[in-house]
Amino acid sequence: MKIEQGLFSGMVLQRTRSGFSDAVISGTSESDGPLLASVSSKGKFLAGWKSRKIGKSANGKINGRLKGLPAGGPYDITLSVKSSTGRKDSAIFRDILVGDVWILAGQSNMEGIGYLKDALKPVSHVRAFYMDDRWDVARDPIHNLSKAVDRVHSDLNGGQPPNRKSHIGVGPGVAFGQEMFRRTGVPQGLISCAHGGTSRSQWDPSLGKNSLYGAMLRRFHKNGGLIAGFLWYQGCSDAYAEGARTYGMRMQSFVRALRRDFRNPDMPFVAVQIAGVASATHNHVFWNRIQELLRLLPDSIRKCSVVPAIDLELDDFIHVSGKGQNRLGRRLAQAMCELRRIKGSGKPQITLKSVGVERNPLSGGSDIKVTFDNVMGRLQSNGKPSGFTICNPSPVNTVFRTDLEKNTVILRTASPVTDIENASLHYGYGLMPYCNITDSEDRSLPVFGPHPVGVLRAVSRFATRLRVSKAMPSAGKLQGLPFPKNMEDLKLKTREFSGNFCDLHLDLLKSAPEDVLVYFACDIECSEQMKLSACIGYDGPVKLWVDGNEIFHDPKGCNPATLDQGVAKFNGTPGRHQVLVALGSNSGRAWGIFLRFVRHDVNPKLVRLGPENYKMPEILG
Repeated sequence: MKIEQGLFSGMVLQRTRSGFSDAVISGTSESDGPLLASVSSKGKFLAGWKSRKIGKSANGKINGRLKGLPAGGPYDITLSVKSSTGRKDSAIFRDILVGDVWILAGQSNMEGIGYLKDALKPVSHVRAFYMDDRWDVARDPIHNLSKAVDRVHSDLNGGQPPNRKSHIGVGPGVAFGQEMFRRTGVPQGLISCAHGGTSRSQWDPSLGKNSLYGAMLRRFHKNGGLIAGFLWYQGCSDAYAEGARTYGMRMQSFVRALRRDFRNPDMPFVAVQIAGVASATHNHVFWNRIQELLRLLPDSIRKCSVVPAIDLELDDFIHVSGKGQNRLGRRLAQAMCELRRIKGSGKPQITLKSVGVERNPLSGGSDIKVTFDNVMGRLQSNGKPSGFTICNPSPVNTVFRTDLEKNTVILRTASPVTDIENASLHYGYGLMPYCNITDSEDRSLPVFGPHPVGVLRAVSRFATRLRVSKAMPSAGKLQGLPFPKNMEDLKLKTREFSGNFCDLHLDLLKSAPEDVLVYFACDIECSEQMKLSACIGYDGPVKLWVDGNEIFHDPKGCNPATLDQGVAKFNGTPGRHQVLVALGSNSGRAWGIFLRFVRHDVNPKLVRLGPENYKMPEILG
């Protein structure tokens, strides 16, 4: 008797939802007749498992199902076929466990390149199906590529079996299995399938049997055709222009193929968000793009979780250290338990909830508040919290303090709100950032970005070169103030203001406490049809006209002036438009105005790409 699929000494059989084995067994035998199974544990037969019929042998082929063994073990199993002529054929399989089995796939950080000095001690109930098609207790390295049965691993290495240095080999798999065993109490099996340096396209299901996907599928079927879930660490080899452009869509199709070919539409899928790389040859734009696409996978793939690794130390320029891999394995286990709704597993992975900005009244700068969902306990760091970068569009180094408050990070910056409200925020920006913020359960914040600070809009620069009138007699709250019949009567003079706030308080003080009126004027040039708003901040009664048409009036304006207190829409037809603002001095309490323009008909994707990708009105003093 020779069993080719479903049962091998030392293996872990996948349990069903009800907690029992259901493995498909096939092989060959010289005898025809019923296939019988006898199962013993600690030298005693299990009840109902002495010569139980589980299939048959006919025409030299064995087909059966080992169904109903409870989770646990170890079991010794004897298969036998007794023909009608009395001929008997049998085989014994020892040390069989029933529990949960996992596929481990991807590239080198799943394969394991961490230093072996940090390898965990083996646990007897955590097993691995090594790449030489042998089950044994799981000990790093579990990806013994140099002995791989599947030819693809040699083909990808120029026809020679891959070899690794003797001091490396720790991946996340062993730590994952041991943590899953601790959390569930049932045996764990790891089917090693990863290969270093491979791209997503090299895992394409369309490549056939002699491919990474084909080898993985063969190993799946060889072990009975059932698994509990799938672990994936890959993306580094796709961090280039074309790879990053299509990675998200290709991952969606990959997971659909997995669930189809593994005959499990609800199979949980846990990926690792790639860590950093210390390299001058990589482009951080594409690297960060892959990280962002991985972060967003759960938005398009159900029963999917993505585990960050950006805070883990490396053992070389790109590979997570042995110690880091052990932390990563435990994180993967927590994420998998949460997907499978195992009691006590905790919350889903940390996700970005919101990013907002507000003025800090004490420092005069701005505070960026970054709030996260699913934080377990509270956010914390070992030392000064690090990892956030503001870009506008290049990095702006104005964060002088980072505070952690439960599930919120507060970035204290030296920049006024007006300087960064249209900037973008990143966590883990660049190739090799220093990131050290986790929650109380050692789960890292995800790499993200670019994410708008506040509400991302197509907004112009501030109008700081304006034509300004002298102080004129009061018009009260401006209700009855018409557009000037003769603009020359205003005696406007061009003035360049040093900041975004067009400040006239020194001029207006000459008239205090007398209430006076002052005008500000500029022109804007539209190169195409635009849907616009004039956005004005003010500290006294105000009225605004565009091309002589009143579009905004606030008789109750008072200090302080704040950004965009008043927003008035108008149609920016191609050509030049006249903008005029009247401001009452509020008996000496008004100082000036903010003035800028927002365009509403720009595709949000172009807004995210930056102002060089769309047109705005040109402000002419």
